[in-house]
Amino acid sequence: MDDIDKIIAEYKQTPFEIYDVFTPHTGMVSLMVKKGEKVNSGKKGTLIYTILRQGNLKNIYAPIDGEVVEILEKVDRQFVEAKTKIMSIKHTLSKEEVVNKVLERFLYIFKAPETARYHFTQELNKKIEQKGLQGIIINPGEEILIMSRMKRDIPLIYEGEPGIIYAVYFKSNVTIMQGMPLLGICPPGQVEFISKLVRKIQLEWEKDRT
Repeated sequence: MDDIDKIIAEYKQTPFEIYDVFTPHTGMVSLMVKKGEKVNSGKKGTLIYTILRQGNLKNIYAPIDGEVVEILEKVDRQFVEAKTKIMSIKHTLSKEEVVNKVLERFLYIFKAPETARYHFTQELNKKIEQKGLQGIIINPGEEILIMSRMKRDIPLIYEGEPGIIYAVYFKSNVTIMQGMPLLGICPPGQVEFISKLVRKIQLEWEKDRT
C-alpha cells in the first residue's frame, strides 16, 4: 500500500483537472468567453458559447468552475461537427473532490448499470441498521441493491471482491444516471488505511489551499 504522505503529495503537485468541452451536435458556434477568463457552473453559471442548428439556438453554460486555459478561436461563428472540442477549463479541486478521487482510486466502485433509482435490499438494510455500514462484509453473489426503473424492481448482484461498504453515493428517492457511482467497497484489511488517508486530507487540504 502506498504511503499516505506520498499520495497526498501527488494531489498537491497537481491540485486541478483539465475539463475539455465538446459540442453536443452540429451547428454554428459563437464563443462567449476568452482564454484566461474565470467561469462558474450551475443554472446561473457562465455562458461559454452558443450553438445554432436549424434555427434553434442553444446556450451552453460552463459545466464546471475554473479558468479557460485553451480555446479554439477558429471555430467562432463557424459551422462545426458534433463532438468538436471547443475549449478546456482548468478546475481546482476542492477538499471533497480530492477525497472522492482518492476513494475512487482505492475502493471498488459499484456503478449504476442503468439510469434509475436505487435502494438497499431489505435484508441488507436490516443488517446495516443493526451493525452499521462498516460492520458488514458483502461477498460476490449477494443481492445488495434494488434498481427501480419503469415500475419494475430488479435486484442487483455484487460481483466484486469481498469488502465493506465504505461509501454510499446514492439517495433512495433520487434518480442516478447510468455509469455514476452507487457504492464504494473497501477490502476489510484496508479500512484503517483509507480512514487515515481521508482524515489527513480533510485536515490538510484547506490549510494548504489558503
